[in-house]
This record gives sequence, C-alpha cells and structure tokens, in this order.
Amino acid sequence: MKKQSVFLMILACLSLSGCQAWERKNQVGAAVEVNGHYLYRSTLDSLTLGLNSEDSLRVAHQYINQWAKDILLYDQAKSHNNPEVERLVEEYRHTLYVHAYEEHLVQTRMPKTILDTTIVQLYNQMPDRFRLDESIVKGIIVIVPIDAPKIKDLRKWLSLVKEEALRAEEEPNSEVMDNIEKYVYQNAFGYELFTDKWLTTSDVMVHIPIERNDLESRIRQRDQIEVSDSTKTYLLQLTEKHMRGEAMPIEYARPEIEKIILNSRQMEFLQRERERLYDEAVQNKRIVFFN
Repeated sequence: MKKQSVFLMILACLSLSGCQAWERKNQVGAAVEVNGHYLYRSTLDSLTLGLNSEDSLRVAHQYINQWAKDILLYDQAKSHNNPEVERLVEEYRHTLYVHAYEEHLVQTRMPKTILDTTIVQLYNQMPDRFRLDESIVKGIIVIVPIDAPKIKDLRKWLSLVKEEALRAEEEPNSEVMDNIEKYVYQNAFGYELFTDKWLTTSDVMVHIPIERNDLESRIRQRDQIEVSDSTKTYLLQLTEKHMRGEAMPIEYARPEIEKIILNSRQMEFLQRERERLYDEAVQNKRIVFFN
C-alpha cells in the first residue's frame, strides 16, 4: 500500500504539470491541491482498492485529471460573478437548510401515534377515497402436477378452509391445514397461504397463468378457481374477497389513511413551528418594523 501511495503522489504531481501544488499543500492526508481545493489520498485509495499497480495508476490518473478539470472549470465559471446564479445558489441553500431542519423536527418532535378511532373517523368521512382499483382476495394457492393423485381430496380440504373461515371467522383449524400441508409436501410444485393478508389480482396472476378479466370474472362467481396448462394445475381457494370498485376493508385502507393523517399533521405541526418562531422573534424584538 505504501508503494502504491508513492506512485499516486508522483502521478498527482505529474497530472498537474509539476509539484508546485504539492509543495503548497498543508492539508493532512491530501494528495492533490487545485486553487485551494483538496483531493485526499483516502478517496484515491478507495477507488483503487484491490487493483494491481498498473490499474491503480490508470484509474487514479483518470480520476485526478477529471477532478482537476472540474475544479478549474468551476472556479472559472464562479469568477464571472453571475448575480442570477448567485441568487439561485442562495435560494437552493436556503431551501436545503429549511428542508433538513423541518425533517429533523418532524422526526424528533412530531407525534406519530394514530388512534384507531381516528382511522375509523377518516375512513367514514371519505368513503369515495377508499375504493378498490383492483379486486383483492385472501386464501390459498396450490400448484400441483396435472396428474397429481387424490386431487379431489385436495379440492375438498380447500373448500373446508372456506367453510370454516365463514363459520368461525378465524384461521383454518389444524386438522384441515395438516391435510393440505401434507399433500403439498408430497405432491405440490408451489404453495402460498395468505388467509391473513390481502393479495390483489395482479399478485395472484404472478402465481397463476390467467388473464385479468377471466380471473376477475371467476372471483366474482365462485370461491374455488382451477386453471391448468400442459403440465400443472393451479388451485386458488378464496376465504375472503372484495371486488374492484367496492369499498376497501378498513385494514387494507389503513396504510393510506395513516399517510393522509400524518401528512396533514406534519403540515399543521410545521405551520405551528413557524408561528412559534415568529412570535418569539417579535416578543424578543428581533423583528423590527419601520414606519
């Protein structure tokens, strides 16, 4: 590494047509200086890590030359003292500082907890906002060979999952699921249990080769859907469903509702912070009004 650093020092000097810049350097760890701007050895070392000596020199040479040209062009452009550019730079600096500070305030001081009653209230106030663009379902997907044994038993067990979900409004009992999972272990190509989460029709189509309109139609008409291709049979058992255009279940709409509430809360919070700063400045006579 010491040998490589020596080569980089030499290269830095050569790339700037002499070592005058290096002699003026007073920054610890700097490798190159151009008009008071410094390029550090750590940057060059990170660029050439793992390279052999020849490749290290080539990469460093290219980087140093490009860096020096960018610095020289920047200083040349800055020397023209363009008032419009200076104004834009100052506006951008102002915006960056304000944005960073506001993000800090939101992260450290704004309450994030949202009560369930607040979720329900907004959900009821904006029924048209929370409509489904796609149908959503809960259930089970099983993919088996087209000649899988005892597929009638699998269909029956899957149907029982739906019946029990309707009757108990809870997860399928262990006996039925044990039968399904044993069958899946012995015969299935794929298995997806999503009785506790919603999938969109797009999600389902990732697992099952079916056109969207056909899938939507079948979901509307029945709770067990079966599709086959040349080698596989795909079984989709629904335990719950909501069709496109219907109101979202509140638990499905919850992330969007939380986002709306937090965005509104953030706007109010930051506005109050601005008002607080203004009132304090007036009270402390840091704002002077002239007649």
